[in-house]
Amino acid sequence: MRLAALRGLLPGRSDYADVPTHWRADIAAGATVGIVALPLALAFGISSGAGAAAGLVTAVVAGLVAAVFGGSNVQVSGPTGAMAVVLVPIVGEHGVAALAVVGILAGIMLMIAGVLRLGQLIGLVPWPVIAGFTAGIGVIIFLQQVPLVLGPADELGTRPAVAAFHALQHADWSAAVWPLAAVAVVVGLMLLLPLWDERIPVSLVAIVLVTVLAELLHLPLARIGEIPSSLPLPSIPAVDPALLQTLLTAALAVAALSAIESLLSARVAVDLSGDARYNPDRELVGQGMACIASGAFGGIPATGAIARTAVNVRAGGRTRLSVITHSVALLGVIYLASGPVSRIPTSALAAVLMLTAVRMIPFREARTILRSTRSDAAVLLLTMVITVMVDLIEAVQFGIAVAAVFALRAVARSSGVRREPIDAPADPADARIAVYRLTGSMFFGAAERVRGDVRAEGDIEVVILAFSQLRTMDATGANTLAEIVRALERQGVTVLIKGVPERHMALMRSVGVIGALRDRRHLFDSFPPALEHARSHVRRSAKSRAASLI
Repeated sequence: MRLAALRGLLPGRSDYADVPTHWRADIAAGATVGIVALPLALAFGISSGAGAAAGLVTAVVAGLVAAVFGGSNVQVSGPTGAMAVVLVPIVGEHGVAALAVVGILAGIMLMIAGVLRLGQLIGLVPWPVIAGFTAGIGVIIFLQQVPLVLGPADELGTRPAVAAFHALQHADWSAAVWPLAAVAVVVGLMLLLPLWDERIPVSLVAIVLVTVLAELLHLPLARIGEIPSSLPLPSIPAVDPALLQTLLTAALAVAALSAIESLLSARVAVDLSGDARYNPDRELVGQGMACIASGAFGGIPATGAIARTAVNVRAGGRTRLSVITHSVALLGVIYLASGPVSRIPTSALAAVLMLTAVRMIPFREARTILRSTRSDAAVLLLTMVITVMVDLIEAVQFGIAVAAVFALRAVARSSGVRREPIDAPADPADARIAVYRLTGSMFFGAAERVRGDVRAEGDIEVVILAFSQLRTMDATGANTLAEIVRALERQGVTVLIKGVPERHMALMRSVGVIGALRDRRHLFDSFPPALEHARSHVRRSAKSRAASLI
């Protein structure tokens, strides 16, 4: 069984079963994605601090490895804005060379997570956290481009909001005219060209046009600079033992982000394509191998890219051949067009990312969440603010923690105990019997309130605890029940327990709830026998009191 499960994490013939019927559409879709991915790969490479060449190498190597070994047939992997945001402080503190080590370490962590079947945990990330996280990334990517356009840029590692403010504060506006004009042209073309024909690769066309104009008119625009004309040979980076512990922390953050973004992207791909064949654990293994391969070739850590995956699906991609074709197309750029690509103005790439960042922000989802509940709105806003001002991973962790607190509070409010009237023909003994029904979840969040609500006041001689509507119970809740039973029995009140679900019985016995009863026969499956026993107990007690007065 375990061997079969491990085989499910590896490629197989079934991955390419549909290629014979879809290969033409897949090749066309892959070429389309390659055209769209080219400017993004260059731009995200620059944004990460590693350079345009690293972004392009990552798109080729990581995209190909993830296509073969990943868990989705249509997922496109490569450098992304979210990952670039995480990598900037790592480059600023440890240098570009550290990215290879971080990528390989993160890849190993991802593969281990996949083997341990942790892919399903993505379902535990609440929707407001995802929306706030995505919105925060969009804001960060936009802010990162401001220094690239206006200059001068702060040191790598400076928070994007601070760097953008400094760039605005110290900008040479006379020199910034040409970069701003390039941004305006690129954004204008990207907004207007789709109105004419949606099939036009607008970002590539806009960048080519601005690059040609910049060359012909000798415009004073900063360029990407030299990129390799061939793929570098793989190598294992040198590891400084003294630095390894620090890089492990960075690698954990990179692995967490890669897992979250890749699994979310793959899940979106399922919705877009209507193809339910998606293995989240294999996706983690594939992304881990992609990060390792990218680091070995001098690239940066990669993740699944939602925008490029969506383009692949909408262009007709249905099998892994489309994603493989995307990487081959980018490989052709390295070998055949590295010279022209090196002359692309950085402000043109910044414009592409600015518009991409704005489109990343889920305005409609955010509006829906903000109008839903105050707790969900708070989770979204807090996650977004922490993403922008502090750290992406901490934002997700904090968002999940806050969402969990709100969820626990809601569960606790819907759980508890209430006193019920006795639903049976009246009997004089009923005045000395109290029936309490436990509802919802008996857990640490509701235990203290239940303790305060279960009382035996006045002439109450018997308390019946009804469990039939209790859905869940934890050790804290069971222990609180045991303490309630002991306290009532010490007061001379007989406790009867009715309708304990079988799934809770073992916990109640082990914690001592059943043992706290005065008699083991005080445990009942249904209410009528429990009520009859309670009434007979009250009658016997009344006879004893009468006899003592004679």
